[in-house]
Amino acid sequence: MPTFRDIDLGEVTLRCAMEGEGPLVVMVHGFPESWYSWRHQIGPIAKAGFTACAIDVRGYGGSSKPHPIEAYDMEHMVADVAALVERLSPEAPAVLIGHDWGAPIVWNTALIRPDRVRAVAGLSVPYTGVPQRSMSEMIEAVFTSQGRFFYQAWFQNVGPAEAELEADVRAGLRKFYYAISGDAPDGTWPRDKTHGQSLLEGLVDPDPFPAWLTDADLDYYVGEFERSGFRGPINRYRNHDRDFRYLSQFQGRRIEQPSLFIGGERDLVLSMFGKADLVALMKAEMPKLHSADVLPGCGHWTQQERPDEVNARLLAWLKSL
Repeated sequence: MPTFRDIDLGEVTLRCAMEGEGPLVVMVHGFPESWYSWRHQIGPIAKAGFTACAIDVRGYGGSSKPHPIEAYDMEHMVADVAALVERLSPEAPAVLIGHDWGAPIVWNTALIRPDRVRAVAGLSVPYTGVPQRSMSEMIEAVFTSQGRFFYQAWFQNVGPAEAELEADVRAGLRKFYYAISGDAPDGTWPRDKTHGQSLLEGLVDPDPFPAWLTDADLDYYVGEFERSGFRGPINRYRNHDRDFRYLSQFQGRRIEQPSLFIGGERDLVLSMFGKADLVALMKAEMPKLHSADVLPGCGHWTQQERPDEVNARLLAWLKSL
């Protein structure tokens, strides 16, 4: 197990799982996860000659959990990561790696605070530039106005989403993790749900769960969320308009650092708003994009479902920097 450090950043304290010595590599998880989602990467990155640091994002696990919705906007998230790098590596910028919501957090930290970021990698969620529209506007146009369910719309009302997930944390995580994994047959994530239905309606609880998430792994996640609840994690989704206003001031900027993308062929993130030439879009915004690999058969939980393949790509890229 790595060593845990609580890093006081002033406004919040972040719990960090750390191992190794050398240039700093910060790993940022997504929803609904924790530092533990990087359990297969921490050791190999440390052995490759780096200081591996996997954080609990604010609102999760052992990190601070401010109450206001606006405390979870992208401006705060970028500030957290930049401040953490400054504390742990004051004399040199760090490499950032993010998955799910962690990917936009690290992409935008690289964009906004290039002084703190040496290189950046995103898993699952590609970077396609400073947004031209608010995500809430896109959700309204593609889903809500058509009467279609979209989980991020369900998350907007404070209370019901938290209550649903906290009623039975184990069952809720099992259903959600499985539904968007590469192991779930087509249709497991129901596409015929209507606006107003809840996240877990229509999702199945698999028996057994795919081998990439063991009972012990699930026990860890369940313990974390039973202690912390889901308000902070879901608040990240309640800042779409605030994020858009903040990011709009950076129109015209590109990510100039060396970058990398790894996704899953069966990850719904890559098709939720229609399919596009993501590689071309990313290269236009990240001229130093090393590669953009989409792993066959892999779902959303990239580094957990395919740790060996992800590690091989990450380590080769890190050593090339």
